[in-house]
Amino acid sequence: MKLLFKFTLILSLLIVCTANAQNNKAENPIIFADVPDASMVRVGDTYYMSSTTMHMSPGLPIMKSKDLVNWELINYGYETLGNNDELDLENGKNMYGRGSWASCIRYHNGTFYVSTFSATTGKTYIFTTKDLEKGPLNKIEFKPSYHDNTIFFDDDGKIYMIWAAGKLNIAELKDDLSGVKEGTERVLIENASAPAGTNIMLGAEGSQLFKVNGKYYLFNITWPRGGMRTVVIHRADNINGPWEGKVGLQDLGVAQGGLIDTPDGRWFSYLFRDYGGVGRIPYIVPVKWEDGWPILGEEGKVPETLDLPASKGLIPALVASDDFKRKKKDRALPLVWQWNHNPDNSLWSLKERKGYLRLKTGRIDTSFVQAKNTLTQRTIGPESTGSTSLDLLNMKEGDFAGLCLLQKEFGLVGVKIDNGAKKIIMVSAAGDVVKELESVPLNQNKIYFKAECNFKDKTDKANFFYSLDGTSWTRIGDTINMPYTLPHFMGYRFGLFNYATKHIGGSVDFDYFHISDRISNSD
Repeated sequence: MKLLFKFTLILSLLIVCTANAQNNKAENPIIFADVPDASMVRVGDTYYMSSTTMHMSPGLPIMKSKDLVNWELINYGYETLGNNDELDLENGKNMYGRGSWASCIRYHNGTFYVSTFSATTGKTYIFTTKDLEKGPLNKIEFKPSYHDNTIFFDDDGKIYMIWAAGKLNIAELKDDLSGVKEGTERVLIENASAPAGTNIMLGAEGSQLFKVNGKYYLFNITWPRGGMRTVVIHRADNINGPWEGKVGLQDLGVAQGGLIDTPDGRWFSYLFRDYGGVGRIPYIVPVKWEDGWPILGEEGKVPETLDLPASKGLIPALVASDDFKRKKKDRALPLVWQWNHNPDNSLWSLKERKGYLRLKTGRIDTSFVQAKNTLTQRTIGPESTGSTSLDLLNMKEGDFAGLCLLQKEFGLVGVKIDNGAKKIIMVSAAGDVVKELESVPLNQNKIYFKAECNFKDKTDKANFFYSLDGTSWTRIGDTINMPYTLPHFMGYRFGLFNYATKHIGGSVDFDYFHISDRISNSD
């Protein structure tokens, strides 16, 4: 009997230990937030990743990790990409869904290189630095805009850029990276989508080139019509070809990325998956080598768990609460914050009232998506809540301020002054029709708002709430759907906004922004 008890106890302990070991493993997605078009490089024991944030400023986020799972923001490629009506939200123009797209990060002879491109400006950009965290990042720009480009430093000293979709092009870059060497541009692969079939909806793009054991490996994403996003890999013994290609992965629509190795010799591929309203979320899949080919996944499938350390969560790494209290050496805005388009820096302050973010109005706007200085952070999955508190004392007639969920079909809750009276208003832009769904009179100058997002299994729904005391909450308006739309090409983002519709010179003070990975109401 004692022997049976001991055996049962040992078996129970083994089961518990096994469960704990599994719980300490990383899970896919490694980041449940919008971090698309990733590019990675490893320097020593540290991994660096760049990504896409399109119409946000600062842009071209750069992150670092020690384990491929837990990432922290360390910098941006640029504060502003440039200045024109689209970037500045002037004269009714904008750059939603454009701005800067897929980047490439590389490290060569002690220098980091991060490239991107913009159809909005018609230029290609390369940012260089010895130190990605402290900078400065030096900007090189030239025309034209090379779509989804990748930089490659070959062993013979030549520097290449590969770009385009479907028919892929290659050219040598000048030694100072200031442009393409004249006469070197040529077709690299006539039809890079071919391994995935003939009926293609999205031509192979998102090029990233690697060299492993003397062979060249080119990763691309393509999309067969009626199918899913697909990884296509080409290899060659010489950069000029001939190239042979094959489907690298076709599961869950996980695609676009490349190869990364660990200091202990393991290989992985970093990719992303479309996941509805939260955006395009990063996945890691193991890689083994067979007959000179990288084999992605486990029996062709994306695993749910990985032999990597577990995630410690995205708060405060890629999103974070902010009480707007600053010490002398602190950044004015932590890296988790990005403005919707270029900001007007004269119209916001953290100094005019200590412990508060002040958003001031400086022009008349007629629509929320054209209003300047909306300050944003990513939403996160599987669920998340963003909340804030506003002091409304300095608002003027026609001013509208509050908390939003920004995408093309946005939703928001705010306070508007109409004929001298304050009203709490919930607005939805479902189906591209901007509609006020509920209005409640307000007779005080302090108000609390929160937005709750449910992305579980692509539920993609959100609710808005207000409170008069910060304790008791009332739902307002209707549940909104959060579809991922191509015109914005980005996951939903929490945002703080204030804009004028009648008179300029008003302001609103935000006491805090808090984000959590829980919601109180999941309907």
